[in-house]
Amino acid sequence: MNIRVFPPTPRLSSCALACAAALWSMSAVAQQGVGAGQGEVPAPDASDGAPAQVVVTGSVRERAAAEVPYAIGIVSREELRAAGPMINLSEALARVPGLVVNNRNNYAQDLQVSSRGFGARATFGVRGLRLYSDGIPATMPDGQGQVSHFDIAGASRIEVLRGPFSVLYGNSSGGVIALFSAPVRERQAEVALDVGSDGLRQLRGSVQAPLGEGFDLRVSGSTMEYDGFRPQMDAERRTLNARLGWQGERDRVVVQASYWTQPAQDPLGLTRNEFNANPYGTTQGRIRTTDTVTVPVAQAFNTRKDAEQAQLGASWTHRFAEGALRDSQVAAYTGRRSVTQWQAIALNTQAASPRQSGGVVDFDRDFQGVDARLRWGWDDVDLLTGVAFETQADDRRGFENFAGPATAPTAIGVTGNLRRDERNRATTRDAYAQLDWKLTSAVTASAGVRSGEVKLSTRDRYVRPGNPDDSGDLKFDYTNPVLGLRWQALPALQLHASVARGFESPTLTELAYQPGTNAGAGFNTALQPQESRQFELGAKWREGAWGADAALFRANVDNEIGVASNLGGRASFRNVGRTRRQGAELSTSWQPAAAWRAQLGLTYLDASYRDGFLTCGAPPCATPTLPVAAGNRIAGTQRTSAFGELAWRDAGLGEWALEARALGRTAVNDVNDEFAPGYVVTNLRWIRSWPLAGGRKVELLARVDNLADKTYAGSVIVNEGNRRYYETAAPRSFLLGVRLYGGF
Repeated sequence: MNIRVFPPTPRLSSCALACAAALWSMSAVAQQGVGAGQGEVPAPDASDGAPAQVVVTGSVRERAAAEVPYAIGIVSREELRAAGPMINLSEALARVPGLVVNNRNNYAQDLQVSSRGFGARATFGVRGLRLYSDGIPATMPDGQGQVSHFDIAGASRIEVLRGPFSVLYGNSSGGVIALFSAPVRERQAEVALDVGSDGLRQLRGSVQAPLGEGFDLRVSGSTMEYDGFRPQMDAERRTLNARLGWQGERDRVVVQASYWTQPAQDPLGLTRNEFNANPYGTTQGRIRTTDTVTVPVAQAFNTRKDAEQAQLGASWTHRFAEGALRDSQVAAYTGRRSVTQWQAIALNTQAASPRQSGGVVDFDRDFQGVDARLRWGWDDVDLLTGVAFETQADDRRGFENFAGPATAPTAIGVTGNLRRDERNRATTRDAYAQLDWKLTSAVTASAGVRSGEVKLSTRDRYVRPGNPDDSGDLKFDYTNPVLGLRWQALPALQLHASVARGFESPTLTELAYQPGTNAGAGFNTALQPQESRQFELGAKWREGAWGADAALFRANVDNEIGVASNLGGRASFRNVGRTRRQGAELSTSWQPAAAWRAQLGLTYLDASYRDGFLTCGAPPCATPTLPVAAGNRIAGTQRTSAFGELAWRDAGLGEWALEARALGRTAVNDVNDEFAPGYVVTNLRWIRSWPLAGGRKVELLARVDNLADKTYAGSVIVNEGNRRYYETAAPRSFLLGVRLYGGF
């Protein structure tokens, strides 16, 4: 039996070497998208002397978070640093109401992220949300994205925009998550070591400095290893990031380069019976290998994924001296992502049809984009106008996951014969405008529109007898308008209302297979985009030590995309009718004394189908037969979620905090015949820093997560054809982080 734990991935070698060679002189912010500013403007002082939180996501210009007419959450640098080893967004984003970020505890799959129910159906990657890291999209033009490469340790904050104003970011923008790097203002270096349960080891380092003549530079890197708490769970990660900035009298230029690689094993999901019997094992399905030994599926196929990404971006901002035209910005980026994933597709399934695309997914993706915009200003009016272009090109291949004949293989879990070879392309072109108009001293109107087109195509290069040409093309046009009103009802109270129309195209993955009797049949030209009408009413209150944000929301969706069939190890999709997502969010904070602070976030979400339809059961299934009733909950969603934190800080004893996260039961499929049970978990953390000579500091972070050692499913694989829905969360785990930083 031939098993390679982490096979090499040389395809990116030329791009990786080129980017690595440039890293000493290049780095971070190529801002792209409506309202995505530089993120380096210091926060203005609030009336009580405390710094106000400033946001740029969704706004024409930098504005205090309490003044924007939409729901937005901000996770600060301090919250990010205290939440964990700064590897996954799930560590800190649970505190944002309306947002669910589940750690799948499986580095072969990305985090499970949804905003007000948008994105909940994604089985891998992030779907239905727009993701940005320093303005560079982590969401591709077809609407699917990844967050694995986010440099959380270098972030100054993360902004999370929910609701109608997210539609201004274009295709698949049910919400926006935007990371902003910390600005370089002084010479500083940091070295950090994290060690934790289940073999977690991470070493990080960064150095930054103003270089004179207007230049500044930051370079950072990290290496992480993880053994995991289930078999077939090992993972590694290597990152390298750099940022070069130049500031002139009226100009600002920022250049970024980054490289990221992550080989990881895949423990697969569990059925309900398997989860109940042994939640920390792998699936009980077993196969007979070439050496006549019966081995669990994950180990037999050595299920795993190798991923690698390199990208380069730059932006130039010019501020005009006088007149209505205030500033201009041009941003551009380019990159390559390569992925090879070895799956547990049965050998007889691959042999059953010449149209089956194999058990190994292998692709190289080139992506580029450019955004150009102008900001105008008059006495009571701010206006932003711009155009954007994005494209991705995938060389996608499929291979058998065995060597030799399927009836008597010589090796399993390897890359075998070619079964798929095609060129996928997605392109978007957009024009947008956004206006803020101060109607009176207490009332401000915000309006915007984004209009564009999405082109999706496949060119089949694997044409054989029994496997005809499956090439195809689709083109969609959309116009997303949004309107919002903000009323300063009282000095401490703001009310707002907004309404918008949204658009979400099918991804290239969802278009890859047609429903029907031919396993692996090509491009699904019948699949149409889903469109939404979104509404929000909200209030923001700031008074002394108290603060509260509340929102009521509704999104009515037409042509929701759902699973059509599971056949030959592949899922196909179709439009299943109308859905509705509605609910309420509440976020409160309280600081009764300098040493104490508390935070609470609550969400209620009703995400359900308004039309009934038929779906597939266990594979093989070419024709849907199982009824999904109107009123059923959308798979992957929960009715309730909550986060709470109570923290106490003392100059001598550091900061102690108790955290609690609760999630209601989760629908694992559209039929709603199974639910992952809800849970409440608590965490304890302690963080303290000590001054050292020369202005340096040492900081210690200690965390105990899942204090009660609760066994629960931290995430689910929605609509999984073999009913392996459940992904076990980590048991009680410990983390110790040591961070040394300061000037040099």
